[in-house]
Amino acid sequence: MASFGPNSTTSEVIEGISLAGKTAVVTGATAGLGIETSRALASAGARVVMVGRNQEKLREAAGQLRGIGLAGSLETALMDLTDLDSVRTAAQDLLAKYSTINILVNNAGIMVCPLGHTKQGFEMQFGTNHMGHFLFTCLLAPALIAGAPARVVSLSSSGHHIADIDLDDPNFEVTEYEKWRAYGASKTANALFAVGLDARLKSKGVRSYAVHPGVIQTDLGRHMDDEDKARFNNPGRVFKTIPQGAATSVWAATAPDLADKGAIYLEDCRIAGPAESPESRAGYAAHALDPEKADRLWQVSEALAGEKFCW
Repeated sequence: MASFGPNSTTSEVIEGISLAGKTAVVTGATAGLGIETSRALASAGARVVMVGRNQEKLREAAGQLRGIGLAGSLETALMDLTDLDSVRTAAQDLLAKYSTINILVNNAGIMVCPLGHTKQGFEMQFGTNHMGHFLFTCLLAPALIAGAPARVVSLSSSGHHIADIDLDDPNFEVTEYEKWRAYGASKTANALFAVGLDARLKSKGVRSYAVHPGVIQTDLGRHMDDEDKARFNNPGRVFKTIPQGAATSVWAATAPDLADKGAIYLEDCRIAGPAESPESRAGYAAHALDPEKADRLWQVSEALAGEKFCW
């Protein structure tokens, strides 16, 4: 297995890999890790569909990358993860344009926002980080299966250690809302989704991974107040650059060493092991890769989306 680590960059992990003829879809592609992930995949020759909710920002981001001359191509698609109607429309449009998809990177997300709700009434972090991506991925599954071997990369976070997800109350309708707990629960859901998806699609050549990108200063933290920033920027915390932060996503999407693996949690361009202690943020907490909980989350998600999936 190739030797990469916390300081590895997207350019290093993609070196020597050709994605010519492949189609990749990246959500949250208008800023930060999404732009860099798109750049790296296109640099290896992929046709990259950059997905975002703001048309002007999409146009600017794609134009910025086209200006540096990449081997692949860049296209855009509009989608608002806080509205499942928008997710359905975007997925339908993509399926009409692309018969095969080889890579899907579920990169978009929000963090520690005040209590709010999506159009369908989901708690904002659970609805955006999990439900929108759950539906989008499931709707694109026929193209992923047609593009097999294919990979789905879901960005989780070491924040999943903060909280397990309460599947009896995922939208904090009974439990008092606390933004960090809600964030942790949504990141747990992202990891569990990777487990559930891999169980359902690995026999069809689609593998799924959960990724902790590291700690990076991006627009993701726009909802943080001074107290949140003090908690986040604690002494000893090591920050990554954006190319370092996006490296694990790109590695998950392309590394030959992962071809026969799935339902795993990756960090620092490596397969992570279990956390050594409840206080540790390195590695994964047991609740994040629990296959039984992953299956229950899948059932809850289907019920909330109002749609069952069988491929």
